[in-house]
Amino acid sequence: MTEPIYVIPDIHGYRSELDRVLALIGKYQDENARVVFLGDYSDRGPDSRGVLQTLIDGIAAGRNWTALRGNHDQLFLDALEGRMEPVRFQWWMQGNLGGRETLASYGIETPEYEGDWREQVPGLHRQFLSTLPYSFETEELFLCHAGVSPGTPLERQVPEDLMWMREPFLYDDRDHGKLVVHGHTPVDAPEHHGNRVALDCGTGWGRPLQVAVFEGRDAWILTDDGPAPLVPF
Repeated sequence: MTEPIYVIPDIHGYRSELDRVLALIGKYQDENARVVFLGDYSDRGPDSRGVLQTLIDGIAAGRNWTALRGNHDQLFLDALEGRMEPVRFQWWMQGNLGGRETLASYGIETPEYEGDWREQVPGLHRQFLSTLPYSFETEELFLCHAGVSPGTPLERQVPEDLMWMREPFLYDDRDHGKLVVHGHTPVDAPEHHGNRVALDCGTGWGRPLQVAVFEGRDAWILTDDGPAPLVPF
């Protein structure tokens, strides 16, 4: 029997939503459930610190969790390690990207690019971000944050595409060798396109976090009323 894999897309600092969907998984599986998180743990929501700590604690406790790297996780890491240029830092801090909210969750209210605010972020959080993998595979599935470069073998995909890809991936109907499961680009409801499954439904903008379960290529969305089949359009 194929082991079920529970997949949680972009959390974006909403720890309360993360707690809710983990409890939902607990209605169907014990604490040994295989869970893959698709990245974007920080930015926009009120508790990026709490989201990261929940993941760190769960993995440290031996939970069967795999946390992948999203573009917002990379932005946070780049800022922490001083690899982000000042103009990009201001871009991350302003508008809808959510860097300001991330740092506020650590008690950092008015960060300056050259300031010592980085010391207020626990080293364990920086280490966690720096070791996140870009993808996870089974015989049938390829999971990543954003998508893949169509026509490029899965084993040759590059981190930039796995974290940032939109076009042409979102409009390409060719088979990618495995069913690609991703977040990154918000949709109104989970979508199964036959060659890919999109799960990010805008939690970064305050909408409910989704959780899917896969057995092979078969997919369901977990709801309070039970699993709802997710089938290709």
